[in-house]
Amino acid sequence: MKIKEFIGSTVLDKNANVVGKVDNVDFDTETGKIETISLTLQKSIFSKDALEISFEDIATIGAYIILNKEIAKEEAEEAETVEIEIEGEEE
Repeated sequence: MKIKEFIGSTVLDKNANVVGKVDNVDFDTETGKIETISLTLQKSIFSKDALEISFEDIATIGAYIILNKEIAKEEAEEAETVEIEIEGEEE
């Protein structure tokens, strides 16, 4: 799988619950191995949450990325919130 196919992939926890989509990948520059992946948890059109997952937490990579752990709703809710501003839009 190429990295451009990996970015945007749907991530499921071990119970097949949708966790989010792969947003970014962090590599070890010395070994070239993936250390963590960042997931986007879409809340609404103008905001999203981000959650980092260790590469060791990935069970399989295919049509979906399946984790070998359960992601509790509380963990997803505590994820960092990122607000997106649109230029020219006023509240």
